[in-house]
Amino acid sequence: MLQIEDLKQELQSQQPKIAYLKDALGYEKMLADRKALDEEAAAPDFWNDVDNTKRVLKEQKLLGEKIGAYDALVRMYEDAQTMLELAEEEEFSSEEEQEEFLQDIRKNIHEIEEKIEEEKLSALLSGEFDSNNAILTFHAGAGGTEAQDWVQMLYRMYARWSERHHFKVKVLDYLAGEEAGIKSASILISGTNAYGFLKSEHGVHRLVRISPFDASGRRQTSFASLEVMPEIDDDYDIEINPADLKIDTYRSGGAGGQHVNKTESAIRITHIPSGVIVACQNERSQHQNREVAMKMLKSKLVKIKEKEHLKRIEDIKGEQQQIGWGSQIRSYVFMPYTLVKDHRTNYESGNINAVMDGDLDQFINEYLKAVSLGEI
Repeated sequence: MLQIEDLKQELQSQQPKIAYLKDALGYEKMLADRKALDEEAAAPDFWNDVDNTKRVLKEQKLLGEKIGAYDALVRMYEDAQTMLELAEEEEFSSEEEQEEFLQDIRKNIHEIEEKIEEEKLSALLSGEFDSNNAILTFHAGAGGTEAQDWVQMLYRMYARWSERHHFKVKVLDYLAGEEAGIKSASILISGTNAYGFLKSEHGVHRLVRISPFDASGRRQTSFASLEVMPEIDDDYDIEINPADLKIDTYRSGGAGGQHVNKTESAIRITHIPSGVIVACQNERSQHQNREVAMKMLKSKLVKIKEKEHLKRIEDIKGEQQQIGWGSQIRSYVFMPYTLVKDHRTNYESGNINAVMDGDLDQFINEYLKAVSLGEI
């Protein structure tokens, strides 16, 4: 049957991509590394060295997830092959039943294509913190309510992206706008390679649209900045001088339960030498908020230290970024036409609604490819 033959060819065209992906991921080396780690974990004295135990368990988990993801892709391919064989042999009671079965196969092939693209992204990640969770911090630029509404739109976009990848999102800090939107917010996105994927989103994002807050219906341009940091593990060796910290407490102002606004449980920490400020208000106690805020501070300082190639945290002088013209990494245009364009890679999409619903993978893919080729 012609439909089945077309589906077979479409599926077979994915096989070379899967084979290439196996080499790109270093699948055989990952198997060997996991075997070595399993042997190390089986040693009688394995639990005596706490630091080494943490390292091994972390690497085992990461390798297990990467190997498992590739194995799942291969199983998806083999299942689709089996379904096609059944379609050739099966005697369907009606054309409708046959078409429904073939539609399931089409869906499976489409999922295989998506999974291959996702794994191709993973293969491009080789940075020290790429496998870590990501901390995203949003700030509204000048423009009042319009800019704060833009922050809320970005906040939703990354939450939707996270849902697509089955990542967890946790609110760390949230400051609502006076009339609408968000002044600033910090969220933790948890999942393998969350930072590796999202590091491409660090920078200023520009919006062009007819403002719903302007009675005259004029076109307006708004800016918002997004900081993306890797969540640093507790066992990462970084020292911060307590004398360099200014710690303030205040009443929480965001969602978080009955305890919010009743006590000064929220924490704001300023790293005096660099001027870096972090805040957390959504945990249930001052102690928990302080713990999370310190982790955020470490993450931010480590990223700045790596970016500026510094030897010590004390050498950080602070980074200044203007949230406005000339500094944007991407523009989102709703009017007079619809277009999302990344100014670093020149990749663009006219389907702005899909992008705002979290369809960011191609932007991320183009950025990672450009970095790997030394173009950025």
